[in-house]
Amino acid sequence: MQSQIRKIVIVGGGTAGWMAAAAFVKALGGHLYDIVLVESEDIGTVGVGEATIPPIMEYNAFLGIVEDEFVKATNATFKLGIEFRDWRRLGHSYFHPFGVFGADIDGFSFSHFYFRHYYQTGGGPVDIGKYNLATEAALQGRFGHLKREAGKPQLNYAYQFDAALYARFLRRYAEGRGVRRQEGCITDVRQHPETGFVTSVQLQDGRIIEGDLFMDCSGFRGLLIEQTLKTGYLDWSQWLPMDRAVAAPCERTNDLPPYTIATARESGWQWRIPLQHRTGNGHVFCSAYISEDAAADTLLAHLDGKLTSDPKVLRFTTGRRRKAWCKNVVALGLAGGFLEPLESTSIHLIQAGLAKFLALFPRHGFNPHIIAEYNAQIEEAYDNIKDFLIAHYKVSERNDSPFWRYVRQVEIPDSLQTRLDVFRATCQTLSRDTELFREVSWVAVLTGQGLTPEDYHPAADAMDDDELRLHLGQWRAAVLERVKTLPTHEDFIRRHYASDAFLNLQRA
Repeated sequence: MQSQIRKIVIVGGGTAGWMAAAAFVKALGGHLYDIVLVESEDIGTVGVGEATIPPIMEYNAFLGIVEDEFVKATNATFKLGIEFRDWRRLGHSYFHPFGVFGADIDGFSFSHFYFRHYYQTGGGPVDIGKYNLATEAALQGRFGHLKREAGKPQLNYAYQFDAALYARFLRRYAEGRGVRRQEGCITDVRQHPETGFVTSVQLQDGRIIEGDLFMDCSGFRGLLIEQTLKTGYLDWSQWLPMDRAVAAPCERTNDLPPYTIATARESGWQWRIPLQHRTGNGHVFCSAYISEDAAADTLLAHLDGKLTSDPKVLRFTTGRRRKAWCKNVVALGLAGGFLEPLESTSIHLIQAGLAKFLALFPRHGFNPHIIAEYNAQIEEAYDNIKDFLIAHYKVSERNDSPFWRYVRQVEIPDSLQTRLDVFRATCQTLSRDTELFREVSWVAVLTGQGLTPEDYHPAADAMDDDELRLHLGQWRAAVLERVKTLPTHEDFIRRHYASDAFLNLQRA
C-alpha cells in the first residue's frame, strides 16, 4: 500500500482556491490533513463570476453556511434566472428560469402536454414560461422564501454576489478551521525526477512548500497543469469565438431585479448583474469582429449608472484542459478551462470539480483508473455546457452583422446537431440525469430562440381536451397565487438581508 496523502497544497486563491480550501477542510478535517493555500496579493484575480445557478445552494449547505450571513457579507442579491434580450432578434426577449414548467403528468414531461395545447389553440408565440413560478416572479420583480408544499409551484433560486467578497468569506471559513495561507509569488515548481510528479513549489523569498497533492487554482496561466505538466488545451473557439471581455461596475440604480440580464450586441453580448452595492456589467465579444476600444465604448454606452472603476479587459480562449487531473495535480476554475459566462457556469464548474474529486479522493496514492474516471466526468460536464452555449448562437434569426452570420452558419458538434434535430421533430431534449442543463433549460432556450417542436409525445393525446385545459388552468392559477404572496425583491432584501453597503445607499 502506498503512503497516505497528508499534505494538500492549493496554488492560487480567488474564488477557486478558497472554495477548494473550504471544501477540503470541511470534508477531510483540518486535523487529519495539512492544507496550505499559496497566493500573492500582487497577482490580481479575474473576479467577474458574480452570478450563480441553484447548485451553489448545495455547496453552501455542505459547508453549513448560514444564508443571511453569507448574503450580507457578499452584498448578494437573489437570482431566479436570466433574461435574454435581442438574442432571437432585435427587440425580442425571453427568460431562462430556474425550476420546472408545470407538473409532469403520469411520468411524462409537462412540455409535451403544453405543446399539444399550443397547437390545438393555433400556435403563435410560445409562452410556456407562464407555468413557471420563477419566470412570473422575475417579471414582477418579486422574491421571497416559500414553504415547499406538494403539488404547488416551487421557487428555485441562486445568488448574484461580489466574487471577491465571496472568496474573502470562504477564506475566513477555511482559516478558522485550520487551513494555512502562505503569502508569496511562486518562482519555481519542482518535480520528481522519475515520475514527474510535482513535489514542491518555491516562493520568491526562497521558501519551499512541499505537498503530496496539488490543486492548481492559478487562473488562465495554469501554472502547474499546463506550464509545468503541459497537459494541452482543447480549443473550442471555432464554435464559441468570444475571446475577450471588458468588465466595468457602475453605481446601483433603483432597479433591483431578481435576475441577470444578457443582452446580445453586434459582436457578442453584455451582462448586467444587480448587487446590493453596485451593478456588475461586462461585454463579452469576439476580437475578430470588434476592437477592444470599440467593445469598451459599447459597454460604457449602455450602463445604467455612473461608472465606479475603469474598465478591465480579460483575454481568454474558450475550451478546457485535455486533462483536468494529471499525475498529482488537479486543475480547478480558470486553470482547468473557461466557458464564457453566458449561463453563469464558472463557479459551478469549480463546485462540480470539487464534488467529483472529493468523491474519488486518492487516500493512498494516485490510481490511474480513478484519474481517468475523474477526467471523463469533467469532460462530460464541460461538453454539456459547451453544447448548450453554442445553441444560444446557432439557433437565432439574427443576420445583421458578420459575427451573427458566422455563429449561425458555423458547423456545430454532432452531439448538438442531433439534439436540435430531435427536439425540432419530437420535443425530446435527449437530456441525461448527469447533465447540468436538462430538459427545462433546453426547452426554455430553444423555444426562446425560436425553435418550436413540430410534434410531441403521443402520451399527451391520452388526456381529453377539458381535462388538459383544467390542468393547465389550475397550474397557471397556482403560479399567480403564489407570486401574489411575494414581496418585491428589494423589499425582501431590505427587511431580511440588507448589507451595510445596501443600508448606506438607502440613507444617501
